[in-house]
Amino acid sequence: MADKQQICNPFLPLWEHVPDGEPHVFGDRVYLFGSHDKEGGETFCMLDYTCWSAPVTDLTDWRCEGTIYRAEQDPDYPRRKYMYAPDVVQGNDGRYYLYYCMSGEFGHGGYHGPICVAVCDTPAGKYEYIGFVRNPDGTPMQTYVCFDPAVINDNGTIRLYYGTQYDYEEREDFPGKDDKYLLAEMEMFGKSREEILGTPESVMGPCTLTLCDDMLTVKDAPRHIIPYRVKGTSFEGHPFFEAASMRKVGGKYYFVYSSQKNHELCYAVSDKPDRDFVFGGTIVSNGDVGYQGRDDADRLNMTGTTHGSIIEIGGQWYVFYHRLTHKSDYSRQACAERIEIRPDGSIPQVPITSCGLNGGALRGIGSYPAPIACIITNGHMPHGSNKIFTEHFPHVTHEGKAHLIAEISNGTRIGFRYFDMAANCTLTLTTRGAAGRYSISDESGTVFGTAEIPASDDWQDTAVTLAVTAGVHPLLLTWQGEETALLQIAFS
Repeated sequence: MADKQQICNPFLPLWEHVPDGEPHVFGDRVYLFGSHDKEGGETFCMLDYTCWSAPVTDLTDWRCEGTIYRAEQDPDYPRRKYMYAPDVVQGNDGRYYLYYCMSGEFGHGGYHGPICVAVCDTPAGKYEYIGFVRNPDGTPMQTYVCFDPAVINDNGTIRLYYGTQYDYEEREDFPGKDDKYLLAEMEMFGKSREEILGTPESVMGPCTLTLCDDMLTVKDAPRHIIPYRVKGTSFEGHPFFEAASMRKVGGKYYFVYSSQKNHELCYAVSDKPDRDFVFGGTIVSNGDVGYQGRDDADRLNMTGTTHGSIIEIGGQWYVFYHRLTHKSDYSRQACAERIEIRPDGSIPQVPITSCGLNGGALRGIGSYPAPIACIITNGHMPHGSNKIFTEHFPHVTHEGKAHLIAEISNGTRIGFRYFDMAANCTLTLTTRGAAGRYSISDESGTVFGTAEIPASDDWQDTAVTLAVTAGVHPLLLTWQGEETALLQIAFS
């Protein structure tokens, strides 16, 4: 019998960049709906929406469904030509509805709304624009900040969630000297002074409303689902920022979101869909921050925006999220991890891994591309922002069709979780650059071997026998030397 196919993190091809993933099971397949970044892109979400899907019985077998919706189909194109994080829900009529917001370059106008809607007869067919979320009088619904829409069909009730949140209005000096915070909100959200100051509590924060069966018209007016001001609440320390997502689990509502830390997906739980949420914890951080007490200064990767959700597939729960590549927030890749929802409803934070959807450790045989590393750090990795970094630090990038880890400097650690290795196996590293050595160990510091790497301007292979016992191990490569690059690793 042939060996079962494997899947790594990121679980889509390395050339594909689908961040902000909302996974949904429709029929016998799981579909991933998300934004679409360009490889080596210059701003967020430069490409049209594409969809990937896999059988619920085999999460190693992802296929591309092709382009499902083009930015130019939106009537606001090209004034705003980039489509941000979407979501899809099946309406009561059996059709599938896509919700999204448009933006200009570098996020300009991305908070101005409205929330737009397209429809299709199948989950991953060709969607067609049908309008925007509107008030009963037909005007665009612009209450609060329209951003990052998420939708669920709650036993026939269509619930839309959206919003973003900055801490301006929690500052003691709001609106600030010369109204600086107020003016910042006005420019960012496209709202007047009167709208901002006249909105109860705040225009910011996560909100919800219900929709009529036409999937466009507001049925019940929007309301906040958690307090904007978090001091003294369970959300203090992990306030909402963006990436609202809702799931119903065993009669309870799980609100998944990106906190203002901007690298972690958190969750909150309530018996009600629109209020009384209590903070639960962090599910995953794309820098492993918070896991086993790790702080921001010790992040294991460049951190930055994250967005995703949780889903049950075949009796197992997963969290979908994304990671950063190319030294920016503009080329993000979909990842996933197994999670546990405990009997008390809590979700413990999980570490980021290289094996995600694989159902266990990767086989310690054959070759693997270096960019499946879940740890890439020089000990002082940056937090991403709305730019491309020019500073040198280790990162995933591409050259033509090749994908690699570049700018590996002295002291850089590159880690893979986890491999099922044979005793005393051979590890071959494909490198390019300066001479030096890789110390090969597990995360506890147990050294398996050392690979002496000669200098080379071309890709070269160096093999080393590992003093390792048979079984599942993390693999950590620590570089000593001048700058180098890593293309792949291989076991034999």
